[in-house]
Amino acid sequence: MKVVGFAGSSGAGKTTLIERLIPALKARGLRVSVMKHAHCGLETDQPGKDTWRHREAGAYEVLAASPDRLVLQRSFERPLERTVHELIPALHPGVDWVLVEGWRDSNLLKIEVWRAATTQPVRYPDDPFVAAIALPLADALPEDTLRPRLDLDDPDAVAVWLIDNEDRFDYDPEAYV
Repeated sequence: MKVVGFAGSSGAGKTTLIERLIPALKARGLRVSVMKHAHCGLETDQPGKDTWRHREAGAYEVLAASPDRLVLQRSFERPLERTVHELIPALHPGVDWVLVEGWRDSNLLKIEVWRAATTQPVRYPDDPFVAAIALPLADALPEDTLRPRLDLDDPDAVAVWLIDNEDRFDYDPEAYV
């Protein structure tokens, strides 16, 4: 499996890029999974629904399955921030690409998503794991870099760049133990 992170400040366009990149990769016959880091409480079911009632009753895990979807929700007894490397093995092993949103300080190779309009600083000068920067091509980067600039508004071009550089994104869990 190939794994690539997407890092950037809130409002930069990470979720939108990933949302548009998924069909661009799928159109090329690739299976895509997504991992998203949430900074606060994460709710996936609705109050009153069976899965919510089971979780509220104290179940450690609730698995809901239908013919076309499976959701596993696990509640932890005490808060503990899991690393991206602890969670990747929980994904289906037959996936081609994992797109990781969040875990911006991880040692995964990543694409920095940046917009000048956010007025937030860039990460790439201090993050050796930034492999490329996705931004509106009209935006000027605040610091020169040899890293590739990807058009944030062209998910097909981002998909092509990922596929052309796929060997860089091979995930070897042993490398992160």
